[in-house]
Amino acid sequence: MQVSSVNDVKIYNLSYGKSLPEWLSDRKKRQLQKKDVEIQRRIELIQDFEMPTVCTSIKVSRDGQFILAAGTYKPRIRCYDTYQLSLKFERCLDSDVVAFDILSDDYSKLVFLHCDRHVEFHSQHGHYYKTRIPKFGRDFSYHYPSCDLYFVGASSEVFRLNLEQGRFLNSLQTDAVENNVCDINPIHHLFATGSSEGRVECWDPRVRNRVGKLDCALTNCHAQKADLSLTTSLYLSDLLQVLLYDLRSSQPLLVKDHLYNLPINSLNFHNQLDLVVSSDSKIIKIWNKDTGKLFSSIQPQTNINGVCVYPNSGMLFTANEDPKMNTFYIPALGPAPRWCSFLDNLTEELEENPESTVYDDYKFVTRKDLENLGLTHLIGSSLLRAYMHGFFMDIRLYHKVKGMVNPFAYEEYRKDKIRQKIEEARTQRVQVKKLPKVNKELALKLMEEGDDEAEVVSRKKKGKALPSILGDDRFKVMFENSDYQVDEQSEEFRLLNPIVSKVGQKRKKKLRLLAQQAAVPEDNDEEPEGRASSEEESSDDDKSWVEEVREQRRLLRQEDRDRRRQERKDADRNTVLPQFYQIKAGEEFRSFNDMAHKQKLQKYVFGNVPCSEQQKKQQQAEREHHEERKKLRRSAGHLSSIRGRGRGWGGRGRGRH
Repeated sequence: MQVSSVNDVKIYNLSYGKSLPEWLSDRKKRQLQKKDVEIQRRIELIQDFEMPTVCTSIKVSRDGQFILAAGTYKPRIRCYDTYQLSLKFERCLDSDVVAFDILSDDYSKLVFLHCDRHVEFHSQHGHYYKTRIPKFGRDFSYHYPSCDLYFVGASSEVFRLNLEQGRFLNSLQTDAVENNVCDINPIHHLFATGSSEGRVECWDPRVRNRVGKLDCALTNCHAQKADLSLTTSLYLSDLLQVLLYDLRSSQPLLVKDHLYNLPINSLNFHNQLDLVVSSDSKIIKIWNKDTGKLFSSIQPQTNINGVCVYPNSGMLFTANEDPKMNTFYIPALGPAPRWCSFLDNLTEELEENPESTVYDDYKFVTRKDLENLGLTHLIGSSLLRAYMHGFFMDIRLYHKVKGMVNPFAYEEYRKDKIRQKIEEARTQRVQVKKLPKVNKELALKLMEEGDDEAEVVSRKKKGKALPSILGDDRFKVMFENSDYQVDEQSEEFRLLNPIVSKVGQKRKKKLRLLAQQAAVPEDNDEEPEGRASSEEESSDDDKSWVEEVREQRRLLRQEDRDRRRQERKDADRNTVLPQFYQIKAGEEFRSFNDMAHKQKLQKYVFGNVPCSEQQKKQQQAEREHHEERKKLRRSAGHLSSIRGRGRGWGGRGRGRH
């Protein structure tokens, strides 16, 4: 249970407490309820008081014993018995419920208006009959004396269905294009409709004639759609405000604004204290109908679809954009209902509790968090439950792994807290101007400008010093985090610096003029002769800073060209040209691993390819060796030819002899 106080009015949220994930099995939920003390101590006023996804509307029977709620998904109606504090029955429907009403004192006669134009009747045993209206309906009301159902919707007609005769009667023709809501006063049974143009038309069911028309759009220019509730007075809500009318007057008695720019979706009248309970999707406001003074307000964590006030008590039920339907108890509005009278004794001893998270026993982590913790290998296991863009994991496992990954986290947190307390204690001492570690030049400039402004302001009688950026907490990070360091060599800074410097010079000049005006009495407002006017000075200043900006652009372009030229030179210097080798005819390339074969292949080098000194020496030696072998071959050939000639001559000589 959560206790809050608004305008010294205590509000008890009976639905507050630990929430268990929907994907947990019933067995696991029962185990947690046995082990966890906080779950055991939470107040579950009505068992299973929730919807699978969203609750759209909620109502209480006239005898106060049954609470009926419509929701989705799938479309269904649930009935809760307050005497048993549990679910009595649940019935699924074919389509979503736009509006429903309880015709009897208990749950035995129900009417549902569906989004597909069907009107469905339920009796005590279940579905009884279904019919359809000509146009899409938005709201309906039941007239008890004549047993007529009045349906309004996307039409100018008000369709009448008589439940005693079991047939449709002649429709009521309104002047509106579409009607959004309707209601019947329980005292004099006046029937009223609220149109989309901001008009209210009142009809007498006995003669079926219009008896009055109220144009609220003329009164309130913001009126775009009407939502009304009839008691002894008429309450009209538009997109922004609630208008309170007396039926005998065309002017509103009171206009109440929620200040949220949201349409009013629910209006209830609390007769005992003359209060009005109005709500939009963000907040429930309770205010006095005579003065409009706020009595109290309730702001749930989820959007509100509707509010139901339990009769003659201080209990409220809300239909939310959430599976859980909230239950609020306000003792200042009235006592607790008879079926939960123990709340009066219980609320006296309760104190405010801190707000808990959605799932106290589970921690939501993203994939990046798992990577930082080193738990990506657990993806797909039973220890991680995939949900939306992350995973749910047990909070005990998370704390254990967190402590192992960063065992000094507590020490760092403790040192940080000690440092903060020391800094807070230092603020009470005499402050000495000290430049920050980050953006020292900017801080010094701001200090000088602040001193000049303070000096000028001090000379004025009624001047107030402007707050300094250095003392503003919103800009504190700019002088502490190194990521915000101003790079004076960047292109953006160099282009903006002439403009900023000129603005600073103008500001200093203006401060000097103000100081002079404060020091010298203003006897003569005319300018001295030979002095240029302020317009001429401003034009000269504009020309000068434009020239400076152009000069900076030229320097930036020159630096960019020099940088690209230097990069090309470095690239050419570091380029290693490939070496090409010629293979002799008849030779087969095998591998460079064979050094002997490699030497044979490295005889010739193409072009002007640079070679190492060792390679040059080797090639020179090979060429010399090749020349020597050629000489030897020539000399050997010459000797052989001489010998051949001698043998031939000798033979011939011997033959002659």
